[in-house]
Amino acid sequence: MRLEQELDKWGDYMTAASLSDETLYLRRRHVNRVLTHINKPLDDLTLDDLIDWLAQQNWKPETRRGYRSSLRQFFAWREKAGLGENIARDLPRARLHRSLPRPARDVDILLALRKAPARTQLMIELMAYGGLRRGEVSRVRVSDLNGEWLTVTGKGGHVRAVPLPPHLCARIAAHAGGYLFPGQIDGHLSPAHVGKLIARALPDGITPHQLRHRFATTVYKHSRDIRAVQSLLGHARLDTTMIYVDADTESQRAAAGEAWSLRAA
Repeated sequence: MRLEQELDKWGDYMTAASLSDETLYLRRRHVNRVLTHINKPLDDLTLDDLIDWLAQQNWKPETRRGYRSSLRQFFAWREKAGLGENIARDLPRARLHRSLPRPARDVDILLALRKAPARTQLMIELMAYGGLRRGEVSRVRVSDLNGEWLTVTGKGGHVRAVPLPPHLCARIAAHAGGYLFPGQIDGHLSPAHVGKLIARALPDGITPHQLRHRFATTVYKHSRDIRAVQSLLGHARLDTTMIYVDADTESQRAAAGEAWSLRAA
């Protein structure tokens, strides 16, 4: 069976497991890229082939972790399907460094909104005011809006409700039914294309994902409720949410100040 055929069957397996379109696309792209570059028959591949190719890539740890995960999942499926040995089981882990929050500045968001076309403005506001991922933005339907709450289907099919500002709700409600951003991927724009459109509008050095960091940081700053931030972002793990929240310097100084006095009793 050719690689393309196996990837199609693996895609069907992931679809049956209710993985998101964005996850399917990314995992398939990872595996296809690695195995196409190695350019050996699947049955002749070894763990060393995978390690040698991955070792040549000048990637950040997060990127290595993503490729490792995709390869492990593909070859685990392949073994279950009786197509061959799981050679990726012992791929070495990529050590991750602790990430720091990188919220976009309000001034940069305002500059982007002033120059962006109306459609891209909507995308930017959904990420900055609602904390949506680009894949979630791409799949928003007008019918997902109920008053000031937007129903969002996130990673793994998990559903959450996110409140939006009245002016943004009015703009969404003014659209005809169907997807808010219609396109060629199952009727809507692809997450990658949404990301490109937003990136074009943002100042140099600012990424679309930093809009989500901005949302998380602002919500936490005014609520001090990390669980609320976790729920609004759709994170399964609280430690993931912590990466998104940037403590302001005044809070850090006040917290550290509590250790500046020594008491005899």
